Amino acid sequence: MFGYVRPYRPELKCKDFDLYRATYCGLCRCLRRRYGLIAPLFLNFDFTFLALVLWEAEGQAEFCRGRCHANPLVKKTMCMDSPALELAADESVILTWWKLRDSIKDDGLWGGMPARLLAGLLRRSYKKARVRRPGFDQSVKQCLEELETLEGEKCPSLDRTADTFARLLQSAAPNEGEQGRILGQLLYHLGRWIYLADARDDLAEDLTAGRYNPVAARYGPEGDEAALALTMDQSLGQMGAALQLGEFGCRKVLLENMIYLGLPLVQRAVFDGSWAQIKKQKIWRNDT
Repeated sequence: MFGYVRPYRPELKCKDFDLYRATYCGLCRCLRRRYGLIAPLFLNFDFTFLALVLWEAEGQAEFCRGRCHANPLVKKTMCMDSPALELAADESVILTWWKLRDSIKDDGLWGGMPARLLAGLLRRSYKKARVRRPGFDQSVKQCLEELETLEGEKCPSLDRTADTFARLLQSAAPNEGEQGRILGQLLYHLGRWIYLADARDDLAEDLTAGRYNPVAARYGPEGDEAALALTMDQSLGQMGAALQLGEFGCRKVLLENMIYLGLPLVQRAVFDGSWAQIKKQKIWRNDT
């Protein structure tokens, strides 16, 4: 994943921010307990969002104090392991593995060396996750193969390529009942939005390197900011609609912040070129 999905800190109440941070740290703890010391290094804000939406609507977070993976001298409040955290942890490992494999293909022999090294470190964790979530792993693999074919054909359709990645993320939702259908719709449009945001973010770099970019294939090397923003805004609207239809308990306010404020802010930053600096900023309080 890419780290685009983050809350807008200035508009979060302390209790909601504390819940977000406890979920982030709890997912890190769950990754460490299930997959060892390497997997938590790949944790990002996107996976925290995944954990929040997958949480049972009626489920209440239970907290504990644990040592920070990044700084063992510090103890932090964390969400205890739950089915949602375990599912998010397993799917995070699978998504990270296939993202690394995709980077190896895209970056060539020498440029892909860092991704090849990281994939080697994650291999054992991926094999465990694949056994635990075989259906999701197969869905991710199939969608990426479809996407690779479309990119190899230099597909001029923005919708076809974005749809492939959207279905990839949609498969992370449990396919059960009304809530599962709503989650599938939310994650589908999140996946579509992420794919388009990443394509716009990589536009200049891809043009320089001579790589396929769906925005350039559809609109030309200069792109079309207005048309791209319109279709991304439509996906944001569909995410918001799905959020209002679903049951998300105490996490709804936090999810609203991320969808209605965080994602539009990131989109504007990607378009105006400031995202490279913003993505390096931490969202934690300065004193913690």
